Amino acid sequence: MTTADIVFAQPGNPDRLRDQQQDARMVLWALLAAILIHLLVAFLLAAFSGFFSPSLPAPEKPVELTFMDLSPASASKNSAFIETDESKKAPEPKDKTFESNANSIGASELAATAELPLPSQAGKDRPLMDLETQQYSLDTKGAQAQQKPAAQQKSAKPAVQPEAFTAAEQFALLTQKSAAALDAAAAASQAQSAYRRQKERNNIAGNITNRGISSVNALGTPLGRYQKIVADSIGSRWYTYVDQKRDLINIGTLRLRFVSDPSGRVKGLKVTENSSNEAFASVCVQSVIEAHLPPIPDDVVKTLPPEGLEVNGLGFIIFPNG
Repeated sequence: MTTADIVFAQPGNPDRLRDQQQDARMVLWALLAAILIHLLVAFLLAAFSGFFSPSLPAPEKPVELTFMDLSPASASKNSAFIETDESKKAPEPKDKTFESNANSIGASELAATAELPLPSQAGKDRPLMDLETQQYSLDTKGAQAQQKPAAQQKSAKPAVQPEAFTAAEQFALLTQKSAAALDAAAAASQAQSAYRRQKERNNIAGNITNRGISSVNALGTPLGRYQKIVADSIGSRWYTYVDQKRDLINIGTLRLRFVSDPSGRVKGLKVTENSSNEAFASVCVQSVIEAHLPPIPDDVVKTLPPEGLEVNGLGFIIFPNG
């Protein structure tokens, strides 16, 4: 006799089986409906919470300061501007790397150690290109020469037949004229601006091989000279306002851009970067607005767009002491 698995079975009721299948289908549809309702509710909540709102645009990056070339094929296009001390003017350089207010010929105090068209020198590690150290001086203008009283200016009535001047009298007249000329020259000298921006020698590595006092190859152009006027007009006010509000200003860097139209008016002034505070931004903006820039010379206007001179990335920096 063989052993077999024991199975207990019972015939089912057909009507009851159909009822069970129908109930199962109803439960399945109810479950699907619940899932759809939950998905719809989740979608509505996400929509109202701003989940599908567009992302904010990325902040605008500041652009570097570049200028158009003025000379007709003598300097490289889009040459960067660099300031040249008027006391260091030189003949026109062979390599015209930079645009400036005056000519300068590149020289380096140390051996060339890099690829940039700059001199090599030792100094502070700062993101600038100062080749020397000097303290700033504010804009001071001398008093206007005073007019002499009218009674002193009138000469005596000449005689009908004036006598010839003696040697002593001629010497006296010449002395008076010379003194007047010297006074006029002194007055004109005092009327000139004494503003100088602050500089501090930076650590620079470049490829200039000519040995001498640190300088670059720069070509003086009309645009370069106007750019120097713009920088001095803004800088002379900036140092004054910084001194007045030094306790309110934080260390940091600010960059802005604007357009100087042909008449010298500032338009489209906008701060593009500020790592300091609002007090510093106010000082920088005020310095530009109140600079009273002169009209752009005709020979410069011809080389610029109709809007005028666009200045991008003009920088102001407050360094920590030391």
